[in-house]
Amino acid sequence: MQVIPVDLYEDLENLDPQTKKVIVKLIKYIGEIVRRDDFLELKEEVNKLTKIIAELAEAQRRTEQKFAELAEAQRRTEEELCKLILEHRKTREQLGNLVHTFGYFLENEAYKHLPKLLQKDFGLEIERRLLRDYIEIAPNKYEEINIYGKGTIRGKPIIILGEVKSQLKKSDIDNFLKKVEKLQKILPEDKILILVTHQTSPQIKNYAQSKGLKIYFSYEFA
Repeated sequence: MQVIPVDLYEDLENLDPQTKKVIVKLIKYIGEIVRRDDFLELKEEVNKLTKIIAELAEAQRRTEQKFAELAEAQRRTEEELCKLILEHRKTREQLGNLVHTFGYFLENEAYKHLPKLLQKDFGLEIERRLLRDYIEIAPNKYEEINIYGKGTIRGKPIIILGEVKSQLKKSDIDNFLKKVEKLQKILPEDKILILVTHQTSPQIKNYAQSKGLKIYFSYEFA
């Protein structure tokens, strides 16, 4: 038999008889379907489910916090990477400036010391001082030459053409020879072709010699 709680019974007494009758029937019907133990068991399951949901919510909160921390760490990493790239660019620019500065210094040393070396090695007498120049090969088209000068060997006119590179590579030699070829029609005289460098490999040195080029190293200017 279904027992109606006292407080609920008191509330029912305040209702009109017809309504009270319907509600009592409904309570009895529910009582037949779901026992009190079922309610207690359901409440316990609901409590378990509520706890699980709370744990999941906390886990999600911690995961979101972790993602936020990772996003912040990534942002800081990207900032540091940008700084490193900027510093690397500055370093490369500074290094490039140093290379150019050394290249110009090497050129200036070559202009001062080459006349004596060329006289010793070739018997060349300089008539037009060595300098960097632009030679016109076509209307308004010029070819830049690091070392350009004129001289004579036993009275025979000679053109001096040269390239200055702090570290001589094969591509430097090939590019220089292409320049010489372009200048052939403008400067048909016999030539002494020279390369001035601070350092290069034995293979490059042999390659230059095989092309008829004379290499002078910076230590020879001491």
